[in-house]
Amino acid sequence: MGGLANHAAFLHALHNAPRMLTEGSVVERLRRHPAGLLDPHVANASLLLEPEGREALAAIYRDYRDIGLRHGLPTLLLTPTWRANAERLARAGLAGRDVFTEAVRLLAGLRDELGERETRVFVGGLVGCRGDAYQPAEALPRREAAAFHAPHVEALSRAGVDFLVAQALPALSEAEGLALAMARTGAPFLLSFVLRPTGTLLDGTPLAEAVARIDALPDARPTAYMVNCVHPSVFREGLSHQLAASPSLGARVVGLQANTSRLSPEELDGRAELDCAPPDAFAREMARVHAELGTRVLGGCCGTDERHIAALAGILTEGTPGALPP
Repeated sequence: MGGLANHAAFLHALHNAPRMLTEGSVVERLRRHPAGLLDPHVANASLLLEPEGREALAAIYRDYRDIGLRHGLPTLLLTPTWRANAERLARAGLAGRDVFTEAVRLLAGLRDELGERETRVFVGGLVGCRGDAYQPAEALPRREAAAFHAPHVEALSRAGVDFLVAQALPALSEAEGLALAMARTGAPFLLSFVLRPTGTLLDGTPLAEAVARIDALPDARPTAYMVNCVHPSVFREGLSHQLAASPSLGARVVGLQANTSRLSPEELDGRAELDCAPPDAFAREMARVHAELGTRVLGGCCGTDERHIAALAGILTEGTPGALPP
């Protein structure tokens, strides 16, 4: 199945599946690799261009793919392109290299390995903000953001992703620009914010206001919204605050890729040591989010690995954490 043919299949699954699984952390697992594989400018995107790196990436994505397969959950795999904008690619000495096609080819190949079972795996084209995701003051204004992000979201769309997603967005203005750029590709797209316990983005905009303002942009309404890079308890508290005033928000914010750490973005920023909770504790927290808020697209961010995603898939489908052995 080609990526473009999967737009409709992705939308059907997103709107109808009672639960969907996303990957856990990819970058953090690579950071712990003894070969020190991450590039300081583009993180894991450079690995797409050499055999050892591609195999390291493939092994991690296979873990997440196979967990979803074992538990019968539609599963989202996201390209290793969160930091792959033109500025950063140039700094890494990769100007002109098509990491976007390579990224989609890698994940599509992992899906193709499944044969007839491939219809439950969806490939998302991942991008991030231009600056530091924990520093809203670095966010681009709307118009500048739309121009800056257009080349890489268009490249991912041309490469055949099933959907686009921008993650760890700290501010409304850059999210608006991303919505404009992504909408022009014609692909379904998701925007994912970092959230405070009060229910605001890091720039202070209430989540309900951010969603309303982006939804009101002409011809740029996202397919849905998510939150990532926060602990499940932060998401639960923040979204609950917003739902009290805007009950319809629950239909728009459909997913969470959560940290295992309860630390704030400021406490996590630049932290050298991993703050990681046990897989079963993470799974129980995520199951509570699903039960109380109806959040259906669930996965991991900082501090998670295949054990956390296995525990999550187990508790969602069997009522027990079901973590893999350490």
